[in-house]
Amino acid sequence: MAAIQAVVLASSWCLTGIVRRYTIKQGILDVPNERSSHLVVTPRGGGMAIVVVFLGGVFLMTLYGTITRALGITLGGGGLVVAAIGWLDDKRGLTPQLRAFFHLVAAAWALYWLGGFPGIDLGFTCLRFNGIGTVLAVVGTVWMINLYNFMDGIDGIAGTEAIIVAVTAGVLLVVGGNLSLALLCWALASAVGGFLIWNWPPAKIFMGDVASGFLGFVLATLAIASENSGELSIIIWLVLLGVFVVDATVTLLIRVLQGERWYEAHRTHVYQLAVQAGYSHKQVTLAVLGLNLCLAVVAGIAWLWPQWLLAVGIVALLMLVTLHVQLRSRFTGMMTTKARAVQGETLGQLAASEEKNGLMGHTTGKDDSIEF
Repeated sequence: MAAIQAVVLASSWCLTGIVRRYTIKQGILDVPNERSSHLVVTPRGGGMAIVVVFLGGVFLMTLYGTITRALGITLGGGGLVVAAIGWLDDKRGLTPQLRAFFHLVAAAWALYWLGGFPGIDLGFTCLRFNGIGTVLAVVGTVWMINLYNFMDGIDGIAGTEAIIVAVTAGVLLVVGGNLSLALLCWALASAVGGFLIWNWPPAKIFMGDVASGFLGFVLATLAIASENSGELSIIIWLVLLGVFVVDATVTLLIRVLQGERWYEAHRTHVYQLAVQAGYSHKQVTLAVLGLNLCLAVVAGIAWLWPQWLLAVGIVALLMLVTLHVQLRSRFTGMMTTKARAVQGETLGQLAASEEKNGLMGHTTGKDDSIEF
């Protein structure tokens, strides 16, 4: 099993290098602008390697009966749609409406083949839905596709999140007796790992929309599949994905309440504010890694004591919301202080320049009067 994961990782690493050369040649580049968190022109679309390697694994696992045909069709069909739209967006840019339409199609496709979303395991009981459960799951899948895209804004952060979440979920699934879903999780982690070698700060290539949305779709699909199978509650998935879910959701709510165009690109996520406040991409990504490891432990505790599953999930997410608010305030304050310091330095330089020019002008005037 370890050898298979190593092959997946190596394949992803090699293919990312090939994609990098192609994107540079084709001019598929991310050029820094006022909304960017990077300063150097960098090729994008490297996540294509993740898509190809993972879906190749899905095909083989479906062919040999390791996973069900329905799950293979879910991941293959929906994943290809999301990845294709992302790749086109990377190359030429698409309207938000067009992206949203195809994301909705992919989510509906997934829920159809997964058999809907009948309910949620709360640990001490199961909350059953009627048809509304499937509708909520479709909306949730679309949101997961987009929030993962929103959170892929600095080097290494999206890959790090995916690996920790997938590895942890895989461990809990295999202990719970669902080897097929566990293998899918680990295959995803290995595929992302090969790419992350290239994307680790300072990144040599960006993931691009081709894979950020794809990762959101795959993780949402695995979460729903494991919930429907009774092996791993979606609450545990929400805990594992807590950093991304909270940052993206709270930031969206703030932008909506402030009357901003929430669907437009911006730099107001907490992880982006941290970079603007002066922290490096590596520091922020390592901080997210640390939080994810803590959440992995919390998820394990919730899994071991299912009677406390809902309580642990609520407490964990509330703590993340509190941390989000505190960090947002702190980083905003640091940015203000930094801006004032830069402004003061600029004004000082202007004053010194004007004083120098004034003295030169005064001297010149005196000489002119003598000559006159």
